[in-house]
Amino acid sequence: MTEPLKEPRIDGKNMNLRYARESDLEAYLAFLQDPEMTRLTGSQAEFTRDQIADWIRKIGVIHEERVDFMIALKETDELIGEVVLNEIDSVNRSANIRIAIQGTSHRGKGYGTEAMIHMLRHGFETLKLHRIHLGVYAFNPRAIHVYEKIGFQREGVERDALYQDGEFHDMIMMSMLEDEYRSLYGKAD
Repeated sequence: MTEPLKEPRIDGKNMNLRYARESDLEAYLAFLQDPEMTRLTGSQAEFTRDQIADWIRKIGVIHEERVDFMIALKETDELIGEVVLNEIDSVNRSANIRIAIQGTSHRGKGYGTEAMIHMLRHGFETLKLHRIHLGVYAFNPRAIHVYEKIGFQREGVERDALYQDGEFHDMIMMSMLEDEYRSLYGKAD
């Protein structure tokens, strides 16, 4: 069951999380075609302009199994990435989280860390999740460092989970539990 959403927004210090708009089509298409982003996330899908336009229209509805936010610079509203809670399991109160930042000019500036912390807050406090998990490829040490800095714990390794550029790569599985989140970040007022 789905229904239209009001324009939800999470205001951050340097970036905002918001739903995609039809006016984001070109920026979102460029984001999905960023070679470094697709390499780091292991994305192997290619999308047409029509598929992206259709997806943007669908993001503005409530889905029980996912929450999609665009990451936009606070000052300019430029779309620079996305952060998503998907595979939401209301029975077990768990979800997967994923994030991607477009372009080397936006990486390493704290936008991803800030977006992740806001999405964790949304997951644990608004959605009342107990566990949020992710997978990150072993060839992405910057992301692994950020996830550990935020408070994610390593759980294990999926060996040879991705075949890319002629070789197999491991995926490191990580998670955070609600009590770990609260001990690190408390509860938002």
